[in-house]
Amino acid sequence: MAQCVQSVQEFIQDSFVPLVAALCSEEAERLTRKNNLSFAELVKPFCRLTSEAHMRDPNNQVHIIKNLKIAVNNIITHPPQPGAIRKLLNDVVSVSQPAEGLVANVITAGDYDLNISDRSVKASVPWYSNWKETLMELNTSTFYSATTPWFESYRECFLQSMPASDHEFLNHYVACMLVVSSSEPEPVEQFLKLSQEQHRIQHSSEYLYPKWFIPNTLKYYVLLHDVSTGEEQRADSIYEEMKQRYGTQGCYLLKINSRVSNRGMDEQIPDPWSQYLQKNTIQNQDCYEDCPYTVIPNKSTDHLISDGLDSEIKDGLSNNFKTHPLQLDHPSGSLDTTDYMKATAVLQDSKKANSGTPHGACLTLTDHDRIRQFIQEFTFRGLMPHIEKTIRQLNDQLISRKGLSRSLFSATKKWFSGSKVPEKSINELKNTSGLLYPPEAPELQIRKMADLCFLVQHYELAYSCYHTAKKDFLNDQAMLYAAGALEMAAVSAFLQPGAPRPYPAHYMETAIQTYRDICKNMVLAERCVLLSAEILKSQSKYSEAAALLIRLTSEDSDLRSALLLEQAAHCFINMKSPMVRKFAFHMILAGHRFSKAGQKKHALRCYCQAMQVYKGKGWSLAEDHINFTIGRQSFTLRQLDNAVSAFRHILINDSKQPPAQQGAFLREYLYVYKNVTQLSPDGPLPQLPLPYINSSATRVFFGHDRRPAEGEKQAATHVSLDQEYDSESSQQWKELEEQVVCVINKGIIPSNFQPTQFCLNRYSDNSRFPLAVIEEPITVEVSFRNPLKVPLLLTDLSLLWKFQPKDFNAKHDGQTEELGTCDDDTIGTEAIAEFLINSEETKVARLKLFPHQTGELHILGVVYNLGTVQGAVTLDGIEPSIGLQTGKFVSNGLSVQGRQDLEIQGPRLNNTKEEKTSIKYGPDRRLDPIITEEMPLLEVFFINFPTGLLCGEIRKAYVEFVNVSKCPLTALKVVSKHPEFFTFGGNTAALTPLSPSASENCSAYKTVVTDPTSVRTALLSSASSVDFGVGTGSQPEVIHVPLPDAVLLPGASVQLPMWLRGPDEEGVHEINFLFYYESIRRHSKMCHRVLRHTAVICTSRSLHIRATVCRSNALEDEEGRGDNMLVFVDVENINTSETGVKEFHIVQVSSNSKHWKLQKSVNISEDKDTKLASRERAKLCFKAVRCKNSEENYTFADIVFGNEQIISSASPCADFFFQSLSSEFKRIHVQSRSHASQRAVKQSFDETVRLIQRCSEVDLNIVVLWKAYVVEDNKQLILEGQHHVALNTVGKEAFSFPQKQELPEMVLLKFFRPEGTPGPARPTPEQLSNLIKTSLHYPESFNHSFHQKSLCLVPVTLLLSNCSQAVVDVMIDLRHKTTSPEALEIHGSFTWLGQTQYKLQLKSQEVCSLQLKACFVHTGVYNLGTPRVFAKLVDQVTLFETSQQNSMPALIIINNI
Repeated sequence: MAQCVQSVQEFIQDSFVPLVAALCSEEAERLTRKNNLSFAELVKPFCRLTSEAHMRDPNNQVHIIKNLKIAVNNIITHPPQPGAIRKLLNDVVSVSQPAEGLVANVITAGDYDLNISDRSVKASVPWYSNWKETLMELNTSTFYSATTPWFESYRECFLQSMPASDHEFLNHYVACMLVVSSSEPEPVEQFLKLSQEQHRIQHSSEYLYPKWFIPNTLKYYVLLHDVSTGEEQRADSIYEEMKQRYGTQGCYLLKINSRVSNRGMDEQIPDPWSQYLQKNTIQNQDCYEDCPYTVIPNKSTDHLISDGLDSEIKDGLSNNFKTHPLQLDHPSGSLDTTDYMKATAVLQDSKKANSGTPHGACLTLTDHDRIRQFIQEFTFRGLMPHIEKTIRQLNDQLISRKGLSRSLFSATKKWFSGSKVPEKSINELKNTSGLLYPPEAPELQIRKMADLCFLVQHYELAYSCYHTAKKDFLNDQAMLYAAGALEMAAVSAFLQPGAPRPYPAHYMETAIQTYRDICKNMVLAERCVLLSAEILKSQSKYSEAAALLIRLTSEDSDLRSALLLEQAAHCFINMKSPMVRKFAFHMILAGHRFSKAGQKKHALRCYCQAMQVYKGKGWSLAEDHINFTIGRQSFTLRQLDNAVSAFRHILINDSKQPPAQQGAFLREYLYVYKNVTQLSPDGPLPQLPLPYINSSATRVFFGHDRRPAEGEKQAATHVSLDQEYDSESSQQWKELEEQVVCVINKGIIPSNFQPTQFCLNRYSDNSRFPLAVIEEPITVEVSFRNPLKVPLLLTDLSLLWKFQPKDFNAKHDGQTEELGTCDDDTIGTEAIAEFLINSEETKVARLKLFPHQTGELHILGVVYNLGTVQGAVTLDGIEPSIGLQTGKFVSNGLSVQGRQDLEIQGPRLNNTKEEKTSIKYGPDRRLDPIITEEMPLLEVFFINFPTGLLCGEIRKAYVEFVNVSKCPLTALKVVSKHPEFFTFGGNTAALTPLSPSASENCSAYKTVVTDPTSVRTALLSSASSVDFGVGTGSQPEVIHVPLPDAVLLPGASVQLPMWLRGPDEEGVHEINFLFYYESIRRHSKMCHRVLRHTAVICTSRSLHIRATVCRSNALEDEEGRGDNMLVFVDVENINTSETGVKEFHIVQVSSNSKHWKLQKSVNISEDKDTKLASRERAKLCFKAVRCKNSEENYTFADIVFGNEQIISSASPCADFFFQSLSSEFKRIHVQSRSHASQRAVKQSFDETVRLIQRCSEVDLNIVVLWKAYVVEDNKQLILEGQHHVALNTVGKEAFSFPQKQELPEMVLLKFFRPEGTPGPARPTPEQLSNLIKTSLHYPESFNHSFHQKSLCLVPVTLLLSNCSQAVVDVMIDLRHKTTSPEALEIHGSFTWLGQTQYKLQLKSQEVCSLQLKACFVHTGVYNLGTPRVFAKLVDQVTLFETSQQNSMPALIIINNI
């Protein structure tokens, strides 16, 4: 049980005190009323004796009485009605509430800190954030215990208001005070009248109430004298007469009212009466009707919570908890009755009146002492001697009776009992209270003596008498009497000084069971439980006390059950091992019964205290019930904030309730919230708990939505909220933008450069303030999640923002405007009329703002009306699912307006040591855009843009650029990682048809009809790489878009041709285009804008080309120059028939080089066209010669196989050639960078090696142009394309696209020690063999008559050509013999005649001839390629000599004639 102010001994002694009646004359009552008090009220504060009293027991032993208290009451002649008593107890509990502002009591129980006070309403509810800190501060080493003053008030009032009964005498009056005023004409006669009145009340059968202890009641005569108005001499004379008549022991002169009430008000006199008078005692019960206390439902307060809800909700609320043991009787069984409400108001008024009205205004402190002295005199001189005498008389009677035999005594009892029936059946005994004794029955005399001894604290004698009476009563089966004797015997045994015997708890249990089950008297059973529980608590037997308290809870009294359950809960918490969960459970039960009893505040307090245990333990259903009840009780008590918080907690937890229950909770919450907002309609918007917002998932998009495709027109993909974020792609776009900005700013990226971000999300870099453009929408995507199993309907959903106007060109700033959706002149706000989120659904809403001024915008959150959909019932015969599908949501009429803030936490900082060791977060500014000045806005459309191409296919498309803003744009550029994919044409390109329709059947190339005679012969042209953007020093990825006049005016559009070439590798290619443009005016915030486009091209295989170049054996061409080469081109059709390609035609082969050109085709073929079906291969051979033109321009040589020449030096052929050339350079550059360590060694090459290497290098690029015939939808299409092969080295095979290198097989790792530093690198034999080119000129066959002349001499010319750019020393050695037996066998042997060794010096590109003679001795086939040629550079000491090997054997046939 809770801690009480009094000890258990004090509590029991004060519960059973001698009762004294007071009978006053009207004049005496008038005197006391001057002080706003009756006589009984006047003496009440002084009824406790301040000194010990003494009396002698029947054994003549002195017995000391300590701290005795008496009770003086006005005589009331009819018993209090049960309804009135219930009403009084209800009011006492209702008035007694925890005092606000007091230090909270905290009980530490196991792992729990339980706050047991009024603060628990705040401290226990889940929304109170600092409850733990509060508890820890208060919970010092002192053990706090809880007090429940309402229970003590109830207990005191209950015991005082108990009606007197016949089976016990504790509530019977022992004496009577007769009070007369000294101002009356005949005071003595008045005393006589009062005495007769008391006698009539006690002995007349007309009055059954009050009860009197003994027939000869002590009468005590009190003369009341008003000092301020009365004559003191008269009072003294009357008092003298009284003493002579009644004796000095039986009368008293009490002088009061020494002060006149209207003066001396400034003097402060203590008011000891207020604490007694505020307890509305049973003496005021005259105002209550003599009828049972009934509950009449109040129609006006019946549906306090449910007012405004439809019938479906009311049913839902009442039915959901119908079978639950904790069901609140809302709304039908409410105990908020009219009578109760009126009575509470009267009680509050009387409390105010009592606290406002001064008591004892005419009394001085001397008068206080006089009253105290009067009570003392009355007790010592009158009451105590009377009680002592009565005890002696009763004792003597009992002793005289004990002498009789037991049988005779029993016969006497039966004789005196009159109508008493001695024997009854068991059933009858249980149905009645047993026997009824006459007042003079000897058993009752024993009980009377026991009660008197108990009242004067003689507990040993009392216990003896109770024990004796108990046996007699049990023998007679007088169960009511026996239960009373058992009850008081147990209490007497406990109160005996020195505790000679243990407390007989079984006596109490028997008494309680008898009262409750046999006698059906719950009032006496309750008194028994209150006494026994307090005694058990004092002995720390909390478990037994709790069981006792719980056993008495029943349905007949909700208030009693609530109080006892609460005390049982406190017993559980006060155990040695506190049972915290039992405490909480019984507090819930107590709160439920308080609620049924109409004690809303106490019910709320109990639920809040229990919540401290249940919250955070995962018992969500229990938490939901408690929070729901707290919400309802708080709403009933008009504690609306607490109600809102409780309902909010039900909704924001992951509830396990069924959908119907969640819907009921939500509607209740909305209704309560609506009441809160109606109290302060002009206040700030409240924060709503639903739906959840995932703030970090918020995305912000700047700009207009992307236009859909219109026929052949395809808009640039740009950026949209429908695209998923890809960090790799985002980094590529950033690099492209940096690349173009770097080019624009001459190789330097400005310090204030901020990469353009169109869509900001949790992965993007949000550390800077994003830039938005005036008059362009800002779209905020907010992610909502509905945690409930019922749908939520949001209406009028829009963004909440704050805006500060700023002119970025001026110095001053504007005033900050914090607005929601009202001012469309500054920021236009788009609202979503209805936004439905289904049960447990995550759904995004896209909300737009339209800025109309420059400045700083801060997006704060969202504002909306939260409501529910009436989806649980059928609407006009339509199924709810149909109603939801149509988009017309039917609300149930309940919606509240509120807001939710978007609070985004930035990324965790982890750069410095301090940041790594602490938890710091960076800023996230995605919701704080800066609105900048007007900027141009570009839209790009692609016309006839293909989605599939063959590798190397050329296709012509058109690009339309549209300026949709109000200011012109310039400096339009496009940047891509794949510049070889597209071209806008070079500066020298002849304009092809500009409109897409005019070019449908035209070739993408510029063509010229050829003369049939010029077939297989090269047609020459030249072009500069500068015209095609190569060699200007700029990055080839940044391409200038040739706008007319370089400016696109507002509203203007321009279409430009764009040639596309399919990538050389098959597969799906994503090619990113970044269009860059600027405004004509320079802005401080935004310097440029970009537009993104991603083209997806699927390429399929077409041709595979490999080519080699080697030196020609013919040292001189037709013009006598010695430099010529042979180019072998191998073309293979690797296309599969799935793509519908019928065959490829090689229509032209072109060369592009500064040094070489194709001269003619040496293919011996009669077909003009080279046709390749699937998997066919063709070999082409061309002769290449050196160019004569200057070094700046490239020479283009076209060898045509068809009727039309494609001018390879014009767009788009030359464009793609130069772009492939630059990408090839780039690839080689990357490879050279990857071999940096090798390059360090190569830097040690001397000029010699470099010159020798250059002999084997060529710079010849081959372009193979083709047509493909495709059958598609029964139509034949002709596709065009070109492939590039770059020939760099003599004899080395080159391919149209790099070959995939096979991964080497895994081998064991070998460790070796490097052998010193490598020596200078020597040229390879292949490189040296290309230094000098040799050629033998001789007749293929020679006829000689060996009969005439045995030796055959054949003249042979040896041509030597210097292929290098330096002077070379050459040595020819003719002494070489073929030693191989196979060669001898095949070719035979011959001899060179004449000089066998020659030394020559050849200048750069010089050709020299030597006349040699070969001698043969018989016929045969001979190989003349036996001379060994050695060469070295003139100015070098180091000899790099090696045999110059001929590429082919020189065979001669010798015939005999």
